[in-house]
Amino acid sequence: MDNNQIFYAKGDSPEMIQAFEKARATFRYFWRELSWEARRIIPALDLACVKVAFLEQFPGEDEPTVEHMWINDIQFDGSYVSGVLVNDPESLTNVKNGDEVTIPLDQISDWLYASEGKAYGGFTIHQLRSVMSPEDRAGHDEAWGLDFGDFNKIEIIRDQDAHPEHIIEHPMSINMKESLLNFLKEYPQEITFTDDKGYTMLHREAIAGNRTSVEVLLQQGADANHKTTDGKTALDFARQLQWDHVVTLLEKQV
Repeated sequence: MDNNQIFYAKGDSPEMIQAFEKARATFRYFWRELSWEARRIIPALDLACVKVAFLEQFPGEDEPTVEHMWINDIQFDGSYVSGVLVNDPESLTNVKNGDEVTIPLDQISDWLYASEGKAYGGFTIHQLRSVMSPEDRAGHDEAWGLDFGDFNKIEIIRDQDAHPEHIIEHPMSINMKESLLNFLKEYPQEITFTDDKGYTMLHREAIAGNRTSVEVLLQQGADANHKTTDGKTALDFARQLQWDHVVTLLEKQV
């Protein structure tokens, strides 16, 4: 990922800028969770949202005004994040609450999802919590209605301490292997189906970092060299998102 495109607001501290960078570096885990949430019969997430740096250049100002605001209904194509703005801007006039927006991944400044009342991610939130008094922190968390945990130990996946191996591969990718294999045998056309942007199932699974699913697709004849309309293969996306365990698998196919 290009680390030179993030936008900062006046007054952003070095600690907050570091929080932005951590959020961008780990966004792939947020998207991996959302990719599985979309397939669950019973939803497991209480919320899922992304904070974005919105900017506007006002006449007479040397630098653009930047506001960091949240979007939900998130979609991701491997390069661009889309969603619906859920905040009212304080100063900006070029966006408003309810607008559908699409921005490059490098323009996000945070992500957050919650399951069973526990929050994951939220790097900028934890930075703010770190300078609060214990009383203010408790009030903040109560207002959100979430357990944010220790601001010194930000979790990015569920059961992170008990199952650190899930950092590498999502458990649903492993557990759904046979189901995926059976599905592809019954509907082999899904292996070669492309959407209007040229994405295949192999692209989507590579973007989500699901090595087991990628392996099954390749075994069933998925074309690792197929490109989107923007000219990207599944390997390109795996490299771009730094899914190293998927990269090593796909490199053997091209």
